[in-house]
Amino acid sequence: MMWIFLLSDTFVFACFLVGYMTVRIATAEPWPNASEVFALTVGGEHVPLLLIAIMTFVLISSSGTMALAVKYGYERNRRATAMLLVLTAVLGATFVGMQAFEWTKLIHEGVRPWGNPWGAPQFGAAFFLITGFHGTHVSFGVLFLVIMAVKVARGALDDQRPGFLTGRRGRYEMVETLGLYWHFVDLVWVFIFAFFYLW
Repeated sequence: MMWIFLLSDTFVFACFLVGYMTVRIATAEPWPNASEVFALTVGGEHVPLLLIAIMTFVLISSSGTMALAVKYGYERNRRATAMLLVLTAVLGATFVGMQAFEWTKLIHEGVRPWGNPWGAPQFGAAFFLITGFHGTHVSFGVLFLVIMAVKVARGALDDQRPGFLTGRRGRYEMVETLGLYWHFVDLVWVFIFAFFYLW
């Protein structure tokens, strides 16, 4: 079922990104320069895409911790699996927090879904729709990671206690299934990063 969900979600994100490219190519007004819009001022210097680079590093790192959680899950190392799931959730929550900071900064600078101070008004709508939809996916993933970490720590997967996200007795497939979702979210961010921030 997770593969079917991810396939349908792939189509949704693909439609958003194709729509974004179409709007960007078709607009008559100049598109805002991502290096200027998403720059941070550090020590009086304007550093382009610094926050986005940190966000990307954090999210990609969380894929590594998730992969290790799956590995230790299949080795039935409950403690390591639970700790890595929590670490993945912390990295995901950090990403969402930085995204909230980015949204707050841009809203303060005048970006709205119907316009922005740097050019094409479609920029705001595309930005909030695409990053917001992805951020929602990350937020749900963080919630599921925390639930799974608690279940693993309590031994619910070993005992097959009935409940949400519990698989067959003594099996950790649910950790791997959650890992598929998390890697998908990370992969989608790579495309958003390339299309929205680098193009």
